[in-house]
Amino acid sequence: MASSSSGNSVPAPEAVQVLISSLADDSLVVREASAATLKDIASVNPLLVLDCCWTVSRGGRRRFGKIAGLFRVMSVAIRALDKADVDPLYLAKFAKVASAEIISTKELNADWQKAASGVLVALGLHLPDLMMEEIFLHLSGTNSALPAMVQILADFASSDAIQFTPRLKGVLTRVLPILGNVKDIHRPIFANAFKSWCQACWQYGVDFPMHTAIDGDVMSFLNSAFELLLRVWATSRDLKVRVSTVEALGQMVGLVTRTQLKSALPRLVPTILELYKKDQEVAAFVATCSLHNLLNASLLSESGPPLLDFEDLTVILSTLLPVVCISNDNKQQSDFPVGLKTYNEVQHCFLTVGQVYPEDIFAFLLYKCRLKEDPLTFGALSVLKHLLPRLSESWHAKRPLLVEAVKSLLEERDLAVCKALSEVLIVVMASHCYLVGPVGELFVEYLVRHCAVTDLNGSDNDSSKDFVKSTGSFNPFMYKKSEVKIGGVSPTDLRDTCEKGLLLITVTIPEMEHVLWPFLLKMIIPRVYTGAVATVCRCISELCKHKNTQSDIIVSDFKARADLPIPEDLFARLVVLLHNPLAREQLVTHILAIPKMKAYVSDPEDLKQDPLYQETWDDMVVNFVAESLDVIQDPGWAISLGNSFAKQYEIYSPEDEHSSLLHRCLGILLQKIHDRSYVHAKIDLMYTQANIALPVNRLGLAKAMGLVAASHLDTVLDKLKDILDNVGDSFFKRILSFFSDRAKMEESDDIHAALALMYGYAAKYAPSTVIEARIDALVGTNMLSRLLNVRHPTAKQAVITAIDLLGQAVIGAAESGTSFPLKKRDVLLDYILTLMGRDEEDGISDSNLDLLNTQCLALSACTTLVSVEPKLTIETRNHVLKATLGFFGLPDDPPDVINGLIHNLTTLLCAILVTSGEDGRSRAEQLLHILKQIDPYVSSSVEYQRKRGCLAAYEMLQKFRTICVSGYCALGCQGSCTHNKRIDRVMNNNFSNLPSAFISPSRDALCLGERIMVYLSRCADTNPEVRKISVQILDLVFNISLSLPKSANSSIDLDIELCYGALSALEDVVAILRRDASLDPSEVFNRVVSSVCILFTKDELVAALCSSSSAICDKVRQSAEGAIQAVDEFITKRGRELNDTDIARTTQSLLSATNHVIEKYLRQETLNAISALAENTTSRIVFDEVLAAAEKDIATKDVSRLRGGWPVQDVFHAFSQHTVLSHSFLEHIISILNERPIFQGDSVKGETSNNVGESSVEDNVLHAAMIALTAFFRGGARVGKKSAEQTYGAVFATLVLHLGNCHSLANSGQQEPLRALLVAFNAFCECVGDLEMGKILARDREQNEEETWIGLIGDLAWCISIKRPKEVPIISLILCKSLDRPSRYLREAAAAALSEFVRFSESFGPLLEQLVEGLTRHVSDDSPNVRRLCLRGLVQMPPVLVIQYTIQILSVIVALLDDPNESVQLTAVSCLQKVLGSASTEAVEPILFNLSVRLRNLQVCMNAKIRANAFAAFGAISTYGFGPQHDAFREQVLAAFPRLVLHLHDDDLGVRRACRNTFKRIAPLMELDSVVALANTHRFSSDHRGDYKDFLRDIAKLFTQHMSSRIDTYMASLIQAFEAPWPVIQANAIYLCSSIIALSSVQHISTLYLRQVFGMLIGKINRSPDAIVRATGSLALGLLLKSTNSSWKSTRLDAPDSHLVGRETEFSWRS
Repeated sequence: MASSSSGNSVPAPEAVQVLISSLADDSLVVREASAATLKDIASVNPLLVLDCCWTVSRGGRRRFGKIAGLFRVMSVAIRALDKADVDPLYLAKFAKVASAEIISTKELNADWQKAASGVLVALGLHLPDLMMEEIFLHLSGTNSALPAMVQILADFASSDAIQFTPRLKGVLTRVLPILGNVKDIHRPIFANAFKSWCQACWQYGVDFPMHTAIDGDVMSFLNSAFELLLRVWATSRDLKVRVSTVEALGQMVGLVTRTQLKSALPRLVPTILELYKKDQEVAAFVATCSLHNLLNASLLSESGPPLLDFEDLTVILSTLLPVVCISNDNKQQSDFPVGLKTYNEVQHCFLTVGQVYPEDIFAFLLYKCRLKEDPLTFGALSVLKHLLPRLSESWHAKRPLLVEAVKSLLEERDLAVCKALSEVLIVVMASHCYLVGPVGELFVEYLVRHCAVTDLNGSDNDSSKDFVKSTGSFNPFMYKKSEVKIGGVSPTDLRDTCEKGLLLITVTIPEMEHVLWPFLLKMIIPRVYTGAVATVCRCISELCKHKNTQSDIIVSDFKARADLPIPEDLFARLVVLLHNPLAREQLVTHILAIPKMKAYVSDPEDLKQDPLYQETWDDMVVNFVAESLDVIQDPGWAISLGNSFAKQYEIYSPEDEHSSLLHRCLGILLQKIHDRSYVHAKIDLMYTQANIALPVNRLGLAKAMGLVAASHLDTVLDKLKDILDNVGDSFFKRILSFFSDRAKMEESDDIHAALALMYGYAAKYAPSTVIEARIDALVGTNMLSRLLNVRHPTAKQAVITAIDLLGQAVIGAAESGTSFPLKKRDVLLDYILTLMGRDEEDGISDSNLDLLNTQCLALSACTTLVSVEPKLTIETRNHVLKATLGFFGLPDDPPDVINGLIHNLTTLLCAILVTSGEDGRSRAEQLLHILKQIDPYVSSSVEYQRKRGCLAAYEMLQKFRTICVSGYCALGCQGSCTHNKRIDRVMNNNFSNLPSAFISPSRDALCLGERIMVYLSRCADTNPEVRKISVQILDLVFNISLSLPKSANSSIDLDIELCYGALSALEDVVAILRRDASLDPSEVFNRVVSSVCILFTKDELVAALCSSSSAICDKVRQSAEGAIQAVDEFITKRGRELNDTDIARTTQSLLSATNHVIEKYLRQETLNAISALAENTTSRIVFDEVLAAAEKDIATKDVSRLRGGWPVQDVFHAFSQHTVLSHSFLEHIISILNERPIFQGDSVKGETSNNVGESSVEDNVLHAAMIALTAFFRGGARVGKKSAEQTYGAVFATLVLHLGNCHSLANSGQQEPLRALLVAFNAFCECVGDLEMGKILARDREQNEEETWIGLIGDLAWCISIKRPKEVPIISLILCKSLDRPSRYLREAAAAALSEFVRFSESFGPLLEQLVEGLTRHVSDDSPNVRRLCLRGLVQMPPVLVIQYTIQILSVIVALLDDPNESVQLTAVSCLQKVLGSASTEAVEPILFNLSVRLRNLQVCMNAKIRANAFAAFGAISTYGFGPQHDAFREQVLAAFPRLVLHLHDDDLGVRRACRNTFKRIAPLMELDSVVALANTHRFSSDHRGDYKDFLRDIAKLFTQHMSSRIDTYMASLIQAFEAPWPVIQANAIYLCSSIIALSSVQHISTLYLRQVFGMLIGKINRSPDAIVRATGSLALGLLLKSTNSSWKSTRLDAPDSHLVGRETEFSWRS
């Protein structure tokens, strides 16, 4: 440690002054560092810190801007004072300064003001009287700082209640006189102070007797203050003043005298209650807390009886009740907050009163309940909830009164009150046997009624709130109910509470059984209790479980009461309630006892997956009713049940969906009754009660009428005719309603829709033997047309359904043997097609879902009508097709509706195919027409559209074969077989004697070539279902084709046996797919293509090839691949059959496909097909077509920017990959390129891809040839690769050398040569298989920076050396000769490549000497790039060769370390590290000193990379420092050590890492174990600056303990580093230097450097522009001061009046 002698004493005062001046620095980092240092120093010598603070503080904020930090340092220093150092006179000055700053402004709560207050509070901890005296000086009414002084006293009271409380008298003595003059804006501060002072008193009373601090005078003062606050401040208009005053009064009530409190109560209570008028949570909470304190002080005092009678408390209690509502509302919404706290405080207030006046508060609460004012009632119930368990003994005798009070609230409608009543009282009372007899039933009914509440009842709550707001005041303080918000209770909350309560009393309280049974049966029938039936049934079920052994008692209890519903009413009610199987609370499960029906609804989630679950369920319920009637077979009981069903109409509104099931239940019952008058009356009732505007109820009514019609058809038809007649002339009424009242039009729609459905279901359920005349009457007259003029979507669906039902009735009659035609069938079809369209003419727009449902029903109805007699006409058929085929393109959402629609459409098409046409030929034409219309969907990019199209095509082909192909096959099989075909005479066109119906179309008429290509690509589809269907289509098509005759002019000449073999193979594939859909798709497709290839005729083959373009361009990749594969196989197996015209047409078709195929892989497969065409036909024709296309594209297009690439270029690629075609094609292209140079300067100058279309024909040919060569290289085929490899060395060398020239041209603006060369180079790499080299080319391919393209050449050379070492000598020889060429760029390119090739020069032999000589000679080249590349090449030779030439290489490196170019320097220092890795000691030792000197020079280079490499190289040469030059080199290491330490935390991360590695390597040379240990610590490897500072302190210890002889040298070096160009290095040097001084035990270190460093630190702190330097300087000063604390621990500022800061202080040290 530093010596403590006076000669070496630290000039602490001046240092502290500098630190204090830094507290005003603009940088937060500097201020924080200075403050931290000063606080540390304050713990050693707080008086010195205070002296310096005093020096600068006298000018206040005007002189010291950021004075807040200064005051904080003062506060810390004052708190750190020992008792012996506490000098009242001295500290009084700081009190003066702080108070002076506080009183200098009218501001409050400024940052500096709070800090100044902290100084006074800190003073008070030592000298409370001094602090108070200073504050008392400013406690006058005219002082603007009065509020701040009072706030200080409050803070002091909170900090040290023990010292403050005995001095409260003095505070009150001075504060009370000025209280009357305090302004409103300052009163909250004073009130808060009184609150803090009172709290301090209460805290003081915990440890000491209260009377020791609060005597009579204090009590008198408190009484006076209490009186003033109550009389004046509490009545202020400022809410903030009133709130803070009430809060203070709440703390004071326990300290004032009982007499004072009693006299103040009449004013205090209203004052507190007044705060509740404000809609603020904080105000309510403060008021409630104060009331709680007031009630405790007034009622629970041990000094005497309660100060308030209960009559006096009623006002308080009445006010608190609405607060319960407000707080409860906040509890529902908030974030634990003030609302919940307020609620708890209110309950505490009521409990406090209840402990003193239990009977009175019980009466009070019951009275408030009887008032039936919602806020008060809710509040009273909430309080009762809280008090019942706590005052149960006191209230035991009040139980009857409580029951009566509850009865009076049962009709309350407010939801919050109902919930409180239900959960708090009824359940609690039930558990204590309150609910007995009629009262019990009344309460149970209350619970049931609220179990049935729905969310729609939420409006009741709002209405109740509106009612509250409209009423008047409810207490003496004129509070309006509009200020009270009832707790936010939803109907769901109330319902859940009542359901749980009812189940609870049913299950857990045995005494309630006598009340609940059989009373709960009454709760099932009333409409208002519908929502509670599930809970009621569950409770009844629980009761029956308990009484299962007492069945006689159950029945007797039921019969004993006359007010219960009859069984038929219960049965009808529960049956109708079964309508919704997914009803809330599992209603159906609680009602049912039928295992089958319960099983159906056991899993609601599964039930939801069935779209028809509701229909299925309703059918089950109707069947259940029918079976019940069949089992009982009692007409009287049936009529009674019918009457009960009729009563149900009173329960359900017409809009209720339960009415639908009710109609059907009554309908099935009427079917069983033979009393016609009874039936007529009930169907009248059904129609009257039905709301036909709702589709579900309309459908239920129609089905009910149909059920009745099964037994009473004429009765039902008469009723329908009456309804129709009453509607009137609907057509004219609709026209008029459009202009008058749209509601009437919709009503008319509903009636017509209902009538249509009723007619339809009547026809469906009626006996088939009697419906013909009824249908004829309906259709043959204008009766039906009257039902068709509807516009609403649901009405349209109803009419369509009715027409469909009529058609089904006709079909059903025909199946039963009663066949008859449907009159006006075509008119009905036209109606359906019109109804299924979107009709917006009258303003009624169908939604998408409604429209889809309408269309689905319409298609089904069309199918039905098409299928009935009479036969479909051509005009009607075409009209239907035009209107329906577009549905294949509908989106697949919603899927259930769409799937049904598409199924109906396919069925319709098949039906049209069956019923259209007179013979097989016309049907074939119609089939072909429909299939072509479906083709866009078959080839769609949307999967579901393809599936729809294929399914429809398959179904139609299957239907076509069924109706058009029959008889014998050519091999003699009869009936249906795999060879199914016409008999020979049909095959030979000998069918003149056959009826026209059996005339089949010819094979040519089916256009098999085009048709097969459409479906063949689908056999490779991604969807397995589409693949399977497509294979089946092909099988069907060829099966049909072989069964059809050929045309007279056809040249079909097929091998029948071979064709049937192929067909059999195709059918085998179909059979396999049907059994196993997981079969490999590629294998399936191959077998399909093989069969198709055989089954094609020659003309069909040509047609297929010429039309293959669309199949190859299929939107599904797998399908397109399949089409290409098929074309390739067709060409391979049957290409020899094509003539020149066919070849040219096929080539053009395939080239067209390449123009449209976007995906690269598909285009490549297409190109392979072109190659196959050239190979298997006349290749010359194919080449001519391709080259012609290339020249045309170059002349007319910018081929480099075509989307997806240039197709002709891809053809070139394909040719290069082909074994047969590659050689001949390459020969032609090479001959063209050899005739002309690759690039002509003038010809390419200014050309870009934008104007390539304007080039001459010759340029187009040249460009095409260049692209062809590129494409050839890119092909990668074995033949192309072999050709390229024969001249590999020359090609590579030429391309590499031209990179330099092309880059020079690119720099002059000619980019095209470089682009073309790079493209060719990349193609060459791909051709010879150097994929890695291709990746290298792909990086930065067109960037012109020198480093980029030189690095690119080096990477290419390295790649070649690895991949093709045998080629390296040839290439190197060419490049070595190029080093002497005059072009700079050529030399640079050659040097770049050679610098990498020499890595692999072991086998160069004599060539090596030539290379080394050339590289060594050119290290003095004019080009810096050549110099550094040649050096890099020398270093990158194999280690064995580097060792051989080490001396020569090192001499070059030493020379280039001083090169003027930084890039050459960086290369030299980098190469040095590599050479040193293998260099011998003999080679390095002679130049070791020179190297170390040059490396040390480079360590201060501004280039971070050079700096990092210099440090790293210095560590590398340290391994040679153990030889003869050990001592000399060790001196270099020791000299460089401080700089190395400083750069361990360099700004650059690379420098840091290099320095750490070097530190570890040179550590052994230091010959100190502690250095090695330091290198293994966390702080050494950490990037955190705090860790680095710890490391610097360790280094400083190392220097002072083990390297004292070098401290002077190091100190000089470190002081020199104070001026380093890097701020962080300056900061590092400052900290390390200060740490050495602080930790040094050598006397002369302090003597020599302490004052000098102090002066420099002061200068840095004052002048440095860098915050890190100023902050570190501040910390460094702290180090120096703390290290010499023994010498200045008692030091004081000699001249307190001195203000030496800044430059003056620095100059004093330097002098």
